[in-house]
Amino acid sequence: MISIEKLSKIYRTEDVETTALNQVELQVNQGEFISIMGPSGCGKSTLLNIIGMLDSFDEGSYRFGEQQMAGLKEKERAFVRKENIGFVFQNFNLIDELTVAENIELPLIYNDVPRSERKTRVKEVMERLDIAHRHKHFPQQLSGGQQQRVAVARALVTKPKLILADEPTGNLDSKNGNEVMELLTELHQEGATIIMVTHSSYDAGFSSKIITLKDGSIVSEKENQREIAIV
Repeated sequence: MISIEKLSKIYRTEDVETTALNQVELQVNQGEFISIMGPSGCGKSTLLNIIGMLDSFDEGSYRFGEQQMAGLKEKERAFVRKENIGFVFQNFNLIDELTVAENIELPLIYNDVPRSERKTRVKEVMERLDIAHRHKHFPQQLSGGQQQRVAVARALVTKPKLILADEPTGNLDSKNGNEVMELLTELHQEGATIIMVTHSSYDAGFSSKIITLKDGSIVSEKENQREIAIV
């Protein structure tokens, strides 16, 4: 599904040049659940943003399916992104003025999905995530765990090929955080491809592969308890 080769990202100011990613090599197969870990500032979020087509890169190759992302303009990346990727953020990123149902429906409106189909898909995903009874509530009327369920529902309603989760339990207590991780595990078992950035070793334990970044480079991969050193 994803093939990244020798990918680098450099941030430049007048006085400073910072290498956020350095010659990253990464393959993601359909149906994998991958956690990306590492210390703050190691490049985790930069890599996730590039995979999610929210940011560009300076060198290397990134193929999503058969399509090469190198050289694409923002408008072209946005088209691929909205057709293929769902996002789950640490801060939920729900719109306070919209109800639960309206928040979930929003990406379908952006994708020009007909109204009747939007209503059907929103209802289905709310029932699947056990939040249908909250459909008229506003985000501030929900617990943190419920808000994250709404965020996951919003990511799923477009039927994406890939789910990207950036610290999805970072603002939750252990009980609600565990519920979100169990939900992501269920989605993975149903065939979803998930890439998650996390600081939590516990959360990473739910995934099928753990990738560790340091100073912008992948230093190890761990799969099925077998660690593979990156030379």
